[in-house]
Amino acid sequence: MKRTLFISVFASVILLFSTLSGCKQYNKDYQAKAQNPEFIHKGVRRLTDIIRHDIFAPPISARIYAYSSIAAYEALVPGYPEYRSLAGQLNGLQPGPKPEAGKEYCYPLAGVNAMLTMGKQLVFSEGDVQDLEETLFKEFSDMNMPPDVYERSMAYGDAVAKHILAWSKKDNYAQTRSMPKYTIQSEAASRWVPTPPMYADALEPHWAKIRPWVIDSPGQFTCSLPIAYSDKKGSEFYNQALEIHDIIKNLTPWQDSTAWYWDDNPFKLEVSGHFAYGRKKISPGGHWMNIASHANRKAKADIMQSTETYVKVACGLVDGFIVCWDAKYKFNLIRPESYINKYIDPEWRPLIQTPPFPEHPSGHSTISGAAATILTNIYGADFAFSDSTEMEFGIPPRDFKSFEEAAQQAGASRMFGGIHYLNGNLSGLKTGAEIGQYISTKIQTRKSK
Repeated sequence: MKRTLFISVFASVILLFSTLSGCKQYNKDYQAKAQNPEFIHKGVRRLTDIIRHDIFAPPISARIYAYSSIAAYEALVPGYPEYRSLAGQLNGLQPGPKPEAGKEYCYPLAGVNAMLTMGKQLVFSEGDVQDLEETLFKEFSDMNMPPDVYERSMAYGDAVAKHILAWSKKDNYAQTRSMPKYTIQSEAASRWVPTPPMYADALEPHWAKIRPWVIDSPGQFTCSLPIAYSDKKGSEFYNQALEIHDIIKNLTPWQDSTAWYWDDNPFKLEVSGHFAYGRKKISPGGHWMNIASHANRKAKADIMQSTETYVKVACGLVDGFIVCWDAKYKFNLIRPESYINKYIDPEWRPLIQTPPFPEHPSGHSTISGAAATILTNIYGADFAFSDSTEMEFGIPPRDFKSFEEAAQQAGASRMFGGIHYLNGNLSGLKTGAEIGQYISTKIQTRKSK
């Protein structure tokens, strides 16, 4: 009896040892490895590359950044108790799916999946997003986390992306796609007219009808009025046009390089003799999202703070475009190129290509003012950084002492490029700063202690 019992116990021990030795041992450090903010930085960068490839207009690009960043943030937030959801803070955003209580998740994996899943719904080149997914998800798989944690985290990211996608479909974007093209109805000499070389239709004339993200409405922020129009020599309007004419005629090397540094024209038509070809560049919003990336890396921001920064900057960009575009099509002001050719110098051409929409206020100045103010509120007024955004286009990096300096330079570049009057630049910077400050105050990402 004793011998039989011994053999039975021995066999049970052998079986247990064999079972345990056959089980895969999972890495207990995967949660720490998953906190690498480069996962989010890479996601934002890939969206920037795809936006450039697909040639999205600047306002649409900002929309892509906003929804994708918000999806990442909302999937991450349950894993960071000091942060709070944006539900109830952003217009129309209701509380989303919750993680299953008592279950383990890898929230960075969920956040990356939510960002890329959302991004795929908003761009044309979905395959490029999938390529990054394969790379990033392999990195997570190589962390050797338990399969149930991996699958549960991916599923949660999918659920959050689905929730954000449903919210995005109610912002009136789809409806604006079928609205009529902009038509020139006024005969006033001050009105905007298409400019060479493409003489393109007006871009996104109905953008102000898009539901804002943080602000209440486009009219919440009032842009300063344009200078009273006049074609009389010596008038204030004539003189501001003459100023742009003279800047281009007497460009300094620094002004020339600054105009090209902040050009950020998503699509430029190059014409040479009988040949024409398009040149793609980063969008204005993409440039500022890249600056946000530089700031996050320099500050060694963790994955949650980095995502928080991207969300706030993206909301500043997208709401900035809504306010700016509302004003542009209300004021409907003539561009310097059209005015100068008619009243000052018929042979004059701007340095950079005039974009196809009215002049006042400057869109670049508006979104630069908003983004710079938001970044200043996050990282401080004296946060120096180096911006290498334009290196891929053959333009060397630039050093800035502050985000405000970068915004001021971005605004001035539109004058150096010959596409905006001084008043349009100053009005945009002021309004953008007001929008940025409002967003910084309105969005509460941290829980009060």
